[in-house]
Amino acid sequence: MNDLAVLLSQVLLGWLAIQVLLSLIFLWNLRFNQSKILPDEKLPKTAIVLCLRGADPFLPHCLRALLNQDYPEYNLKLIVDRKEDPAWKIATDTIQELGATNVDISPLRFIRKNCSLKCSSLVQAVSELDASYEVIALVDADTVVHPHWLRELVSPLANPQVGATTGNRWYLPTGKYWGSLVRYIWNVSAVVQMYLYGIPWGGTLAVKTQVLHQTGLVEKWSKAFGEDTMMRSVLGKNKFKVKFVPSLIMLNREETDLPSLSYWLKRQLLASRLYHPWWLAVVGDTILTILLPNAIALLGLFALFTQQWQTAIFSLTCYGGYIFGLLLVLLTLETQIQPVIRRHGETASKLSLATIIKIYFALPFTQWVYAVAMLSSFWMPTVKWRGITYEIKGPWNLQLLDYRPYKILDQPSDRKISL
Repeated sequence: MNDLAVLLSQVLLGWLAIQVLLSLIFLWNLRFNQSKILPDEKLPKTAIVLCLRGADPFLPHCLRALLNQDYPEYNLKLIVDRKEDPAWKIATDTIQELGATNVDISPLRFIRKNCSLKCSSLVQAVSELDASYEVIALVDADTVVHPHWLRELVSPLANPQVGATTGNRWYLPTGKYWGSLVRYIWNVSAVVQMYLYGIPWGGTLAVKTQVLHQTGLVEKWSKAFGEDTMMRSVLGKNKFKVKFVPSLIMLNREETDLPSLSYWLKRQLLASRLYHPWWLAVVGDTILTILLPNAIALLGLFALFTQQWQTAIFSLTCYGGYIFGLLLVLLTLETQIQPVIRRHGETASKLSLATIIKIYFALPFTQWVYAVAMLSSFWMPTVKWRGITYEIKGPWNLQLLDYRPYKILDQPSDRKISL
């Protein structure tokens, strides 16, 4: 048994080294791969598209930030599920408060039955734009951007080989609830993976209008569940790249409970299973991340139960050391992301010793939550998103089952488990 413990520890150490290397590649890009910011006269006319259903907690802040961009010529196009939706009043009140004239708000006029409501809204928004718009930027209602967001997002598109640009989200590790902490830990790994795989994030995403039509992306949206994960494959077939913009890692302050997070994770993984070009690699990464450390932990517990003290101490020490190694990687990434967040005018989070200890013990818990979500995502014939249920039969074969207007009850559960 001791020989097995040694073998598992060597494999686990090798896997940790790979994770460290991949994180260093991401950090190198974060620090040194900065894009040139274009002057006003070279920035193309751009439309920002925001699709709304329900009143997100940070929606007023999101709208004010979008209408306060340091960009010469842009318009904000809002597609709201319907005029009776609570987001409609928030949007119109914010527009009137700011006296904004570069914004257009419309209800969703045609609800497609073979794609998500968000994709229906995107198709409508794009179809209503005239030919003067050279770039379309997408943003989510929980993204509060900084004044230079659009300029930094659009500037890299000057490269003819770049068809789309994107940023990513970063959550606070200092939330009050276990759901928020687990999501933070999961997202740290997801940000690195998305960069390595070239997968864009729809919360901060820009695409050239010409590329949008040339690649048939709008047609894909008209029969899809999600809009962003597919873009790497669709653009790649036409020799266009998706460029990650390091300065556009956006801080998200929303909190979540464990039940809501679990379902959110399953929905994220379902979208990956449907559209991720390297889905099997994601599955393989998950298996290694979950199986290896837990195998050596179980071996240590079995050795402890059978009074094989040397094997037990060795195995459990290796497991604890591996988790500590992951903690160091996470803290390094957090330290390097903080300057980016501070440049946005955001207040950086300070990690106390108590928070670091919580993260250490939450790391293995996050692995198990993620494992359960991964397994569940393989058996999801239907999925519920913003109160709407969809039947999923394939990437381009889904059915909207029960459209109804948004209600407050569609908001995530208020049941939260405190740290």
